[in-house]
Amino acid sequence: FAMHPRVLVTSAAAERIRQLRARHGPLLFHQSGGCCEGSAPMCFRQDEFKVGSGDVLLGEIEGCPVYISGPQFQAWADSQLTIGLIEGGGDSFSLEAADGVRFLTRSRLLSRLENEKPS
Repeated sequence: FAMHPRVLVTSAAAERIRQLRARHGPLLFHQSGGCCEGSAPMCFRQDEFKVGSGDVLLGEIEGCPVYISGPQFQAWADSQLTIGLIEGGGDSFSLEAADGVRFLTRSRLLSRLENEKPS
């Protein structure tokens, strides 16, 4: 992995994560790769989501591990993801949807220098 964190969180999303963790206990995120939720970050109780053997741990936000599927990681391997929060929950299996908000992922490409492995 690069020296720079693969996943960051905005202050609004961090606050919501703290609220959800107080309500639900330990949480994890899985960066969805399509189907029902598009490419949304999904927030689950840790005991209600089974991490797959091909999933990749990107890092942690607010003490919550963030995973992505292996194939999706390959597509975003040179990117840094930032988890934010927007109004409008819609239909979702993610915990924050019940509050009328949803997490959203924004990405940026890491520079060649940022993406180098430390010697």
